[in-house]
Amino acid sequence: MSGYVNETLGRLSDQLYVTSIGIYSVAALLFFVALAMGAKVKTYAGDLAESDRQARELVGASASSSRSVPAAGDRTPGRVSGPPERRPRNRAAVLSAAAYPVVILGLIAHIASIVLRGLATDRAPWGNMYEFIALTCAACVLGAVVVLRKPAQRPLMSFVLLVVILMMFIGGKWLYTHAAPVVPALKSYWLIIHVSVVSIASGVLLVSGVVSILFLIRERWPSTMDVLPSSDTLDRVAYKCVVFAFPLFGLGVICGAIWAEAAWGRFWGWDPKETVSFISWIVYAAYLHARATAGWRTAAAWVNVVGFVTVLFNLFAINLVVSGLHSYAGL
Repeated sequence: MSGYVNETLGRLSDQLYVTSIGIYSVAALLFFVALAMGAKVKTYAGDLAESDRQARELVGASASSSRSVPAAGDRTPGRVSGPPERRPRNRAAVLSAAAYPVVILGLIAHIASIVLRGLATDRAPWGNMYEFIALTCAACVLGAVVVLRKPAQRPLMSFVLLVVILMMFIGGKWLYTHAAPVVPALKSYWLIIHVSVVSIASGVLLVSGVVSILFLIRERWPSTMDVLPSSDTLDRVAYKCVVFAFPLFGLGVICGAIWAEAAWGRFWGWDPKETVSFISWIVYAAYLHARATAGWRTAAAWVNVVGFVTVLFNLFAINLVVSGLHSYAGL
């Protein structure tokens, strides 16, 4: 790892970082509009179904003697129908389908920004807070693209993107550092392994936290939040994310302990970041236990939200507020 920095690639990386924020914002807006349009379609479909039911009752009451002959304008029971001009067009699904590749385009720009940062500095591009947040957000978006790939679930990415946009804005506005070599303590191959594993796991856990928050909202206001997928669907998505990220996060903690022994002569010293990482691991272990316990589904979601908070606290507060051996914010 040399001390040479390619400023041209560094500037291009910064431009792609800002570009990805803009693309994510467009995608989030499209998904939010799709959610709003979906709510209107469901409301309109419900109104039509109710009017159809009332019409069938009136036809049945007035033409009971001719039940064997279908009445003009009669409709198939249980199906939202009506004259062609009355049928709702589900433009929400079309808009959601159009927004999905926009997210992928933003992710490509985002990953390109990270790669160019590494090429500019000739090192792993996650050696300070700005770069770590960029990698975690990229993992979060990639996790959302994979786990929410079903058409009915894609609009949920709007909420994930909202968190990502906020984190990237904070990272670019207040945590930004110019492309430069890392401090000597971070010049280790463990930087590539430990930090990347923890960052990817944290990004996927953020997706799980957002989905659990939506689950709790859906449970609290089931009628007004009908635009969201069912509680069972939200619960399964959150669970899948934790099942993938939990062992990965544990592996990252173990790799960090091995690196700590090589760098500081001990595997564990209850450094603030080590402590909060261990607390996060315990919280997600408690979530998996609660999720496997009958009747604890809502309680498990609350535990997952607590884990979501600890991950965000570990991402920001530990490096910026608390002084410790992991204070490599680069600010």
